Amino acid sequence: METLTVTRAGNGPPLVLVHGYFGGAGHWTAEIEHFAPRFDVIAPSLAGFGDSAHLTAPDSIAAHAAQVWATLDAQGMRHIALLGHSMGGMVVQEMIAQQPDRVTRLILYGTGCVGLLPGRFETLDASRARIRRDGVEATMRMIAATWLNDGEAAPGYAACLAEGKKGTEQAALASLTAWENWNGTANLSRIVAPTLVIWGDNDRSYPRAQIDALLDGIPNSRLALMKGCAHAAHLEDPAVFHAHLDEFL
Repeated sequence: METLTVTRAGNGPPLVLVHGYFGGAGHWTAEIEHFAPRFDVIAPSLAGFGDSAHLTAPDSIAAHAAQVWATLDAQGMRHIALLGHSMGGMVVQEMIAQQPDRVTRLILYGTGCVGLLPGRFETLDASRARIRRDGVEATMRMIAATWLNDGEAAPGYAACLAEGKKGTEQAALASLTAWENWNGTANLSRIVAPTLVIWGDNDRSYPRAQIDALLDGIPNSRLALMKGCAHAAHLEDPAVFHAHLDEFL
């Protein structure tokens, strides 16, 4: 199995950061800087995205999870604290389902337990058509604007766009298929690692119902609410985001 390109820095207990759709390791620049003095931080770019754009993206969440595990094995990491954002939150849920004894703490950030969200703004077929018609960059511009309260005027927008533009059309389309066929609801009750759920109350990607499903389903879980933040809360209020993680880790 091909391994992913990673950014790694620091010393201490391993902390793994998994990005979301149209993301990459570059989304975690501030987190790597903040945690590297105390943790061995590793941020993989999922296949087809970021610095792993040269790899063919799988069309299942389970395959993404297996590829992250293979990458961590190659990096010599055994027991880890694990954070996943958005689609990365699906990937880390699948990772802990595959190898539950290796995850010491789990952070589910701006994510949910189903891939095909009820009431999504458009069908997945419509999204596929949009990507093929408009291309990756135009699609990324539209999506990234929804992640931040101030849209294209937000300070974090340029960073989102720069990383997102590295993704390939193949990865964008394969991810939609992966979402369509993934549902992690049945695995929630089997998660034994202490779990922190982080959610911005202005998140337009994942509604509160998805957050409640995580909290109701995972026995040892609690919520860190990012007030006034949208989907990319770590870019809008990094100090509060880091404080929640500092306390939990």
